Amino acid sequence: MEQSLEPEAVMAYGEKDTAFWRIPVAWLQEKKLEQEFWVVFAAAFFFDFGFSIYAFMFNLYLLDLRFNDRAIGLVGGASVLGSVAGTLPAGWLARRFGLRPILIVCFVIAPSLCALRALTTGESLQIGLGFVSGLAMCMWGVCFLPAVARTTTAKNRTSGFSLIFSTAVGTAMLGGVLCGYLPQWLSKAGFVMEPVEVKRLILLVSCGIAVLGLFVVLRLRLPLPQSENSIENVSQNRGWRRLLRMDPFLLRFLPAMALWTVVLTSFTPFANVYLSRNLHVPLLQIGLVFSAAQVVQFCVTLSTPILFRALGLVKGIVVTQLMTAVALGCLSGTQNAQLAVALYLSFFGMQWMSSPGIYNLLMSKVPEEEQSTASSVTLFCNALVGATSTAGAGALFLHFGYPPVLTGIAVLAVVAAFLFWFLVGPMDRSAPV
Repeated sequence: MEQSLEPEAVMAYGEKDTAFWRIPVAWLQEKKLEQEFWVVFAAAFFFDFGFSIYAFMFNLYLLDLRFNDRAIGLVGGASVLGSVAGTLPAGWLARRFGLRPILIVCFVIAPSLCALRALTTGESLQIGLGFVSGLAMCMWGVCFLPAVARTTTAKNRTSGFSLIFSTAVGTAMLGGVLCGYLPQWLSKAGFVMEPVEVKRLILLVSCGIAVLGLFVVLRLRLPLPQSENSIENVSQNRGWRRLLRMDPFLLRFLPAMALWTVVLTSFTPFANVYLSRNLHVPLLQIGLVFSAAQVVQFCVTLSTPILFRALGLVKGIVVTQLMTAVALGCLSGTQNAQLAVALYLSFFGMQWMSSPGIYNLLMSKVPEEEQSTASSVTLFCNALVGATSTAGAGALFLHFGYPPVLTGIAVLAVVAAFLFWFLVGPMDRSAPV
């Protein structure tokens, strides 16, 4: 009897032991994602992993090169301005030559330019390279959405986007940990390097990680678009004609969105510089803070449907914006590093929580045939405003210091919340979603 029961016991143990792994595997099998989607997923993994590390470390590298806040803001603003200038031409090239060739060019040029930025020390060269690297990086943004759309179906497209975005959060978290601990690992291994040399090495390695995506993209075989109405085949002239006769919702939405973009792009690019220079937080702890911010981002993403279902879109957006303002206002008044980190995480979580509601609101208030145009116009305006506000914030931080400028940004967040309430609110007095 005992021998006859033994195999069953072993089988039961095995089933229990592997149950955890069967859940995600069963979920993936249920979604029926095709092979070409996984090629796009792998390309996104290398791109996000490499450039999340790069974005985390680059301003700290400039800080070690004795760049002040104004110069860091000009470099960051030039990069965003390059992205603005390149978005429409990149879209035209993608329609003219196809997505795959543009993605190949992106994975060759963008990491090369970013590696060159890691080897450059002059301010003028950094500004120029920032602009052209922004031109190259925008190719990914233009091609990524239609590439995912081409490799998924209407039934599994949402799952495909969720899988890629959640993986991006995870790689950013891992990148923060690696950036924080790598100097200690190098020291224990016997490599004695100056802090600026360690940061340059990390930047070059991150570019190498991004280049690995090229070998994935070379294997990409995208199916032809199913209709002339696909994302990448919308006529550019038709899109601009739609822009010129913008509907009343966009006329109210864009000013509120522009001011909110000023809030986000005035402090977020300088967060690592603020922790390092003003609060003297060491690199290891900054890396852990960056990783913790990704965890917060992941958690608030899961909780946003609950918030907007309870309050409605506009009211939920306004609440998160006001809470962002409170976090910034408190951050401006503290010199305690631990409290500042907690407030920064609160700021990061609240400003991230508002994004799903804002873009859900945008997509729900324009006709389906106008959604791609409305999205492009919004992203274009955001990038244009962001380039100016990042450069301007750097100059203000240098001249006035962080506390008064952070207070001003907090006031702008309150004004943005009121703009959403009074401009957009009357057009969305619907029941909670």
